[in-house]
Amino acid sequence: MVSDIPMAALVAIMVLVTVSTFDWHSVHPATLRRMPVGETLVMVVTVGCAVATHNLAVGVIVGSLTAMVIFARRVAHLAQVSGVLDPDGDQVVYAVTGELFFASSNDLVAQFDYANDPDDVVIYLSDAHIWDASSVASLDAIEHKYRRRGKQVTIVGLNQPSAALHDKLAGRLTTGH
Repeated sequence: MVSDIPMAALVAIMVLVTVSTFDWHSVHPATLRRMPVGETLVMVVTVGCAVATHNLAVGVIVGSLTAMVIFARRVAHLAQVSGVLDPDGDQVVYAVTGELFFASSNDLVAQFDYANDPDDVVIYLSDAHIWDASSVASLDAIEHKYRRRGKQVTIVGLNQPSAALHDKLAGRLTTGH
């Protein structure tokens, strides 16, 4: 039945639906200045690609990929590490919080004091979650860096899914950090 409707009528209907459902306030310059840069960038990239290619699907795909990259960059720095040295100075306990995944892996490795920590290091992960193999590889790299300095590392506090992934992959991935 839709094939019997003239194309011009379908275009008119689409234009009317677009005009009536679009939030015109969202593209007002004052609103754009208040919005996070990442959200504005996603909107510009999506519209730009759709207009440039004359293909809405391409615009949506490129916009979605842009949003994914921006999101990954934003949450990459949410993993935090805080270390507490015991009063005797024989052990340091690092509490890791946040989501551990490919984007946070390099940050994680850089947050430890390999040279100045005592010989006994505990990494406490009860407030963290391991999402992928790159996080396991980062933990392997941390352990490797401490072992090269003759220090013992103990990883504790993993939740069940994180422990399963860590047990499955630990020591089986190359350490490139």
